[in-house]
Amino acid sequence: MGEMRERMLRGELYLADDPVLAAANRRAQRLLDRYNAAGFADERAARDQILRELLAQVGEGVTVLPTLRCDYGSQISIGAGTFVNYGAVLLDVATITIGAHVQIATGVQLLTATHPVDPVARRAGWESGAPITLGDNVWLGGGVIVCPGVTIGQDTVVGAGAVVTRDLPAGVVAVGNPARVLRPITDRDRVDVPELPL
Repeated sequence: MGEMRERMLRGELYLADDPVLAAANRRAQRLLDRYNAAGFADERAARDQILRELLAQVGEGVTVLPTLRCDYGSQISIGAGTFVNYGAVLLDVATITIGAHVQIATGVQLLTATHPVDPVARRAGWESGAPITLGDNVWLGGGVIVCPGVTIGQDTVVGAGAVVTRDLPAGVVAVGNPARVLRPITDRDRVDVPELPL
């Protein structure tokens, strides 16, 4: 498996230029090149197959629009019915767990990678990561950035452009930089959904 990869998976400091990690990254980049180049309508089945080869887990009914960028893919799980819009960046040096029926808008970044504050260690190439978890039914607005180690509780909505530096509880609306809870989601947020014609 390789010592640096094992260190990375444990969330410890590691060197990303390790040959084992470099090979895993090249594999992911080749798959991403194919995924992002596939035609939208005509090659949906091919894109779905590539996505299942790239990622650790992909639930039923998942849609990820190109372009998608990640480090390895093998650390990313996406739950059923989730929609990821154009331009997602999922830096997966630690696990990224995306729940079911999550809505991810354009240009969202889920960034598990981090570096030492110590300039000597940083210059030497050491880095680490901390996992990101999105609960079921989370909605991330356009351009949201989620930082390493953050968990966002189910049903939470994060407003466009927010930078999420700390965990957010379930069932709230959060906005800003850094993101802060604006209010809980309540019955006043419920809408009558029209019935669809058969």
